[in-house]
Amino acid sequence: MAGVSDSAGFSFSIGTRLDGGRHGRTGTIETPHGTVATPAFVPVGTKATVKAVLPEAMGELGAQALLANAYHLYLQPGPDIVDEAGGLAAFMNWPGPTFTDSGGFQVMSLGVGFKKVLAMETVDVQNDDVIAKGKERLATVDDEGVTFRSHLNGSKHRFTPEVSMGIQHQLGADIMFAFDELTTLMNTRGYQEKSVQRTHHWAQRCIDEHERLTADRTHRPYQALFAVVQGAQYEDLRRKASRELAEIRGAGGTEFDGYGIGGALEKHNLGTIVGWCCDELPEDKPRHMLGISEPEDMFAAIEAGADTFDCVNPSRVGRNGGIYVEAGRFNIDTLRFKRDFTPIDETCDCYTCGHYTRAYIHHLFKAKEMLASTLCTIHNERFTIRLVDRIRASIDGGYFDEFRAEALGRWKGRITAP
Repeated sequence: MAGVSDSAGFSFSIGTRLDGGRHGRTGTIETPHGTVATPAFVPVGTKATVKAVLPEAMGELGAQALLANAYHLYLQPGPDIVDEAGGLAAFMNWPGPTFTDSGGFQVMSLGVGFKKVLAMETVDVQNDDVIAKGKERLATVDDEGVTFRSHLNGSKHRFTPEVSMGIQHQLGADIMFAFDELTTLMNTRGYQEKSVQRTHHWAQRCIDEHERLTADRTHRPYQALFAVVQGAQYEDLRRKASRELAEIRGAGGTEFDGYGIGGALEKHNLGTIVGWCCDELPEDKPRHMLGISEPEDMFAAIEAGADTFDCVNPSRVGRNGGIYVEAGRFNIDTLRFKRDFTPIDETCDCYTCGHYTRAYIHHLFKAKEMLASTLCTIHNERFTIRLVDRIRASIDGGYFDEFRAEALGRWKGRITAP
């Protein structure tokens, strides 16, 4: 039996490579629902929507693909509903490619109650039974899968690699991820080793189930499956995980269509860790970095070899009054903007900057109007997408290093006003 991806309608081709032995490159991902030019930022629509913004508007902002969350859609409305609607893209009236994550992130976020961030700082004390202060453990992990209680109503559920694959096949995204265990930097080295091995075994089970479901669901377009590399901040574990995942084959010979790079990591080591993984992963397969969106992180990940990446930050920050501009990130709900009748960013081509002032958006936040979230999310998503588009152009044009120096020279992180 040939691998299911032999005639799948999914492919990846490499365009321009960075020089100096770096893994960064441009490329093209072909999916049944369209093409993604890489590097690309994939906005997150957790529950089949980017909060506060119409799916059609995301296309106008330049988004090439959207990512939804398997855990949340499993709980509500249920993957059978999405399947009956014709799949995720049809359900949300989004014409382009879609991604779904496996639910593995919730193993960590529900289990230990930490905020939804990947980049952390090294802590002095390691503890495998850690839980965030004031939080309740909602998920427990064993070698077969994860048992958890719904954050909506407390009902009990069980995810295994096979269950995750079944859910994601019903959701119908063009790209889905193998079920993995996400650890924290507070876990001990011993636990990280066990977790990497557990994720490896789960990946094998995922690809076997993926083969079976693909053969059973010929009425739907092919869905690509990416394995996920874990290993925290340890070079040997990251390299080992990457090599071993690349060697996995399904019972019918199927290979993974691409690879995700996940896990908790130290922000200042992000590029280094991505580089370790890309040293070992097949060059001809796309690589997705899970959960980054700050400009310095994007430059580091792309240079080190990430082709696509996602993050909730542009929309989540925007809903809380945070605004991205070339100089940094600031809060528009502070008093200084009450009488500022200029656009958020005069250099931005988004709808918000073309039609509304800082004073008006400041007013919307103070008045607790929903439109505030919409206008800020539009701007932040466009800022992020546009920056990655410019990075891609700089690689193709041979001026990546110059553009990075220019962009990061302007970026100051948190600022009080642009």
